[in-house]
Amino acid sequence: MPTLYRLAADVTVVAHVAYVAFVLVGQLLTLVGILRHWQWVRNFWFRTLHLACIAVVVIESAWGITCPLTVWENRLRALGGEEPYAGDFLAHWAHDLLFFQGPPWVFTLCYVLFGLLVLATFVLAPPRRPGMGRRKTAAEPKVSG
Repeated sequence: MPTLYRLAADVTVVAHVAYVAFVLVGQLLTLVGILRHWQWVRNFWFRTLHLACIAVVVIESAWGITCPLTVWENRLRALGGEEPYAGDFLAHWAHDLLFFQGPPWVFTLCYVLFGLLVLATFVLAPPRRPGMGRRKTAAEPKVSG
């Protein structure tokens, strides 16, 4: 049974990394897409989900809430007989990957600043509302399907 808990903890880490990657890579692609006029970066659902994801991180950090994914992973690791780590997910992995250690307020500040960047992008280059696709000009031929 401990192996099952460790596997579940590893799956939780993968989900956590995917969440973080969605927020970071999503913002990078959105900025590049705005500059390159990629239409998909104006997708309402993508942009709204992206904004909501970073809003959750900012709220958790500002209110001192440990991310539920971190809590679940640590609990699963303990149940699997492994030593859970202290602190939040990004702080732990940033320390392990970059040997960077800082007070929690530094991470909170980074989350808030990144959240403000996402919000500014959302406001300055807003997504298209559903059903508000590109309008055809008179020169564009109709496509029958």
